[in-house]
Amino acid sequence: MDKIELKRRTQKFAVDVIKFIEELPRKHSLDVLSKQLLRSSTSIGANYRSACRGKSTADFINKIIIVEEEADESIYWLELIEQSALTNSNSLSSLKKEANELTAIFTAIGKTAKEKQRINKSEITK
Repeated sequence: MDKIELKRRTQKFAVDVIKFIEELPRKHSLDVLSKQLLRSSTSIGANYRSACRGKSTADFINKIIIVEEEADESIYWLELIEQSALTNSNSLSSLKKEANELTAIFTAIGKTAKEKQRINKSEITK
C-alpha cells in the first residue's frame, strides 16, 4: 500500500466514523464517548499526512508513533461504545476492524522505520 492509498484510507475511516457518530442516539454518555472517538479517528489521517512531510527520519518516526496511538485509541472508544450496549449500529464491527487494521499497518511502518534508522546509524559509525 502506497502513501496515497493510505492517506485515502485514513480519510475514509474518519468520514465513516463521522457518519457513524451522526447516527448515534443522543445520550450523555454516548456524546462523551463519540467526541473522544471523533478526535482520535480524525487525528489518524491528519497526523499521517504530517508524518509524510517529516523533516527527518526521527521526525517521521515520532509522528508515526502518534498515528499508531490514535488508531489504537479509536479501537478503545469503539470497544467502549460496543460494550456499553448503548447502540446497536451495524457499522460498529466494520469500524473496529478497520481501526485494528490501521493500527497494525502503522505499527509495522513504525517498526520498519526504526529498524532502518538503527541500521543507518550503525553504518555511519563503522
